Amino acid sequence: DALRYSQIFYGGTARFMSMGSAFTALGGDISSLSQNPAGIGVFRSSEITVTPQLFHISTSASFNGIISNNLDNFNLSQAGIVSNLISNNKETGLITLSIGYSFNKTNNLHQSITIQGVNKSSSMADSWAIGANGWSKNELYDNAYYSYLANDTWLIDTLSGSNFEYGTVYSNYGDNPPSKYGQSIRRLISNDGYTGEHAISIGGNYSNKIFFGATFGISTLRYTSHYEHLESTEILLPSQFKNFTYTDHFENTGTGYTFKIGAIFKPIENLRIGLAFHSPTFYHINEYLTEDITSNFTDGGHYESPIEPLRFEYALQTPYRLLGGVALQIKKIALLSADYEFVDYSAARFSQTGDGFDYSEKNSNIKNSLKSTSNFRVGGEVRFDKLYLRTGYGYYGKAFKPGEDNANLDYSSISAGVGFREQNISIDFGYTHFKYSQSYLLYPLDNSFDPASANLSTIQSMFTLTFGFKFGI
Repeated sequence: DALRYSQIFYGGTARFMSMGSAFTALGGDISSLSQNPAGIGVFRSSEITVTPQLFHISTSASFNGIISNNLDNFNLSQAGIVSNLISNNKETGLITLSIGYSFNKTNNLHQSITIQGVNKSSSMADSWAIGANGWSKNELYDNAYYSYLANDTWLIDTLSGSNFEYGTVYSNYGDNPPSKYGQSIRRLISNDGYTGEHAISIGGNYSNKIFFGATFGISTLRYTSHYEHLESTEILLPSQFKNFTYTDHFENTGTGYTFKIGAIFKPIENLRIGLAFHSPTFYHINEYLTEDITSNFTDGGHYESPIEPLRFEYALQTPYRLLGGVALQIKKIALLSADYEFVDYSAARFSQTGDGFDYSEKNSNIKNSLKSTSNFRVGGEVRFDKLYLRTGYGYYGKAFKPGEDNANLDYSSISAGVGFREQNISIDFGYTHFKYSQSYLLYPLDNSFDPASANLSTIQSMFTLTFGFKFGI
């Protein structure tokens, strides 16, 4: 959760995205208000833009076989306006001062995944038995709640002669070891939601040498995660187990606040150097959670154990960010831009908002699992009179420390686009190909079991169209 809500992939206008979102030193695009606020100082006139987007995501899951899922989502990637407060033709002093607002999508969280195959080495019931070990049945509700649900549906039970050790239906609760696996597993995952930022900015141009700006950001997150985990066997087990379904559903909604400052320096006419600082985003998050286990046995036994919906409130502080960029303008023919971004994900922190819950263990896990990383973006644009051709590349570095399951998880994007400008009207189209691969843990186990994980390969295709109108020229 901490990583998901801390990651920013800088969605925005079609021009912004087709150039790899490398605008730290460029500015002049409304989406840059969320990246380097000094970009607002580059505007010489007022402008309004709106950007609808078609988001297509394909995920292939490998678990004793490969299954692919596709999902489409039509959304608003960006909408904003910049208005000049001061605009004159002076060569020195304050040349322009502008205010602006832009909503920019920072992460699209929609995804559909199917993991399916035969597991010959473990079960989710083993995870619940491990969690129950050391607790009596009367203590499970307060100390191992998932195990309590599993015990309530007869998926686990205490070993003969013990009140504190547990076995599963696959070993007849320890009476017929070893466990007989070979059951079919199917997990259906459905996620939807997004993170986005409302950027409110002010900035200007001083002597055509220094562009400056500040942004107050109001971030929103909406995320729903739902999955169903089904295990069924055709093997005749002494426990008479047939199948079970575990359902997990949670919803997160939250609002966060951040502050950003930035500057763009133009030491010579065709060179720009950009710097920006993003403070941590301070989120207040509301969570809704519900779970359910249903089991069936060949003797007709049917058991169900749902939990009453739970609601939580907590705070999340995401890491700060440092950005640097350089941009080169080749006469009026072309632009080249490159960005560097530093972010330390291990600095993310949860905290309580009044219920007194101690988050020290979770924060310690974040610090021990995540690390700092570097992100790189490059982009270019070539002009042919009123027609513009663009391309870009982005690399978002590894966030997990070496030794973690997803130590090699990184992200890359390739983008291209075309734009047309006629006086005060512009139309831009961009395509972004974004991909990553990760290891997905189905359930935690101890060292006596092989890891139960699937490999997920994800490709996001984003088709973005921006309509722009300049006024007050």
